[in-house]
Amino acid sequence: MSPATGTAGLPLIEQSADVDPTADLGAGTRVWHLAQVRERASIGSGCILGRGSYIGPGVVLGSNCKIQNYALLYEPAVLEDGVFVGPAVVFTNDVFPRAVNPDWTRKEAEDWHPVGVHVSTGASIGARAVCIAPVRIGRWALVAAGAVVTADVPDHAIVAGVPARRVGWVGRSGIPLQKDEDGRLTCPATGERFHEQDGVLVQEPEPE
Repeated sequence: MSPATGTAGLPLIEQSADVDPTADLGAGTRVWHLAQVRERASIGSGCILGRGSYIGPGVVLGSNCKIQNYALLYEPAVLEDGVFVGPAVVFTNDVFPRAVNPDWTRKEAEDWHPVGVHVSTGASIGARAVCIAPVRIGRWALVAAGAVVTADVPDHAIVAGVPARRVGWVGRSGIPLQKDEDGRLTCPATGERFHEQDGVLVQEPEPE
């Protein structure tokens, strides 16, 4: 491991990483080899930014997010607390991408309007998935490796494929929910119970 800057409670930044001075990094966040954090990015406490990851200008990460190697998060992405982003994931930000305008002038910042991906609390994005902005990933949802997300993902949904479609439901533990004889769904790790209503997963109250 190469030397890194930082002391207990402060961000730890590996020497080959490129962190803009205007970026805000929370306590205990680790930025590893060759990662780039652009201007005005806001990174919460306890995050991990893996080797070669890219955090665009103004991108916001909550606390305890884990961004794996070579993931590319383009602005204006927003990640809430506890989000996992797998290796080589891409968040896009241009609905109609072009290098030039119709008059053949090179596109500049004022020639387009970036749109972002919003990832809600606890959600996970599998390796090499692509999220096509604008799109919202729901709380505790799971995007399968290699999926291409083109529409909003409900809370607790498992989506897979190109384009991504819901193939199941998942609990906070990340383990798929199991269907009971009564049609309800149970998390095998936590025992939490749910039922599906109009395409939405509803958590049932714990028995008193």
